[in-house]
Amino acid sequence: MSITSEIPILPTSRDVFNEVDAAVMQCAYASQNHFGRLCEEAVYENDVKARLHATGFDDVHTQVELLVSHGGFQKEYRLDLVVNQVLYELKAADALIPEHDAQALNYAALLGLNRVKLINFGGPKVQGRLHGAPFADMDRRNIKIDNSKWQPLSKACTKLAEWFEEFIRNIGGYLNTRIYEEALMWFCGGKDACVQRLPVRRNNREMGKHACRLYCDDCAFVITGLKPGESRRNYQRQLRSLVNALPIQAFQWINIHHLDVSFVTVRGQGNRQRNGGKGINVSVLS
Repeated sequence: MSITSEIPILPTSRDVFNEVDAAVMQCAYASQNHFGRLCEEAVYENDVKARLHATGFDDVHTQVELLVSHGGFQKEYRLDLVVNQVLYELKAADALIPEHDAQALNYAALLGLNRVKLINFGGPKVQGRLHGAPFADMDRRNIKIDNSKWQPLSKACTKLAEWFEEFIRNIGGYLNTRIYEEALMWFCGGKDACVQRLPVRRNNREMGKHACRLYCDDCAFVITGLKPGESRRNYQRQLRSLVNALPIQAFQWINIHHLDVSFVTVRGQGNRQRNGGKGINVSVLS
């Protein structure tokens, strides 16, 4: 497993950050004053870079490649702006939303940084939001796994759990759940192989379909990032209602919260014919 950046990006001191940030924000304000707030993100990105160069900053990079790899799996990210090793995520949205915060912190976690800043050009005025991060002094690979509620219903279930445990112990916690899901789909043969829309039934009558991530013909996996407590208990109840309406035996549910990972098997009630008796032609881990 490796996490590699196109350029070195390391934690910075507060003094270094303050010096860089004063210049970056001055350029950001000037850019919006010149172009207004309706341009696409790339316009502000390129303009801020040019303005920083004009003020004497040489170590300015945009669209920096960040590559995560494990075995044959690869995930590429692009970092909007790096100035003297200070990381910025740029937006051109009406307002910053939690998904933007999560994206910025995801990059900080991958790089082991102590801060990352969001800058939004799409509002009435430029908005900056600084996130302090604990990742410079943290071992994100110190994963704790609770599999007390896991039932390996087949060899495929065991393979799934073993590979995912190896993956997350290598890549670490605190990341956006999307990368864990994409990695597991890759392991299961890719999205086209494992994602299938299955019939949802009530009283043996089909009411519609639901996309499931299958790794064998009667089990699907689900990945979430829920905090402990009622939200997680409620999600398990919702999964149970869903599995009872689907032609599968169980959901194997993996929840990642920071460094804590839980493996939970949510089984349906009784033995039901799968896929209306036709079977589901999936066995990616057999």
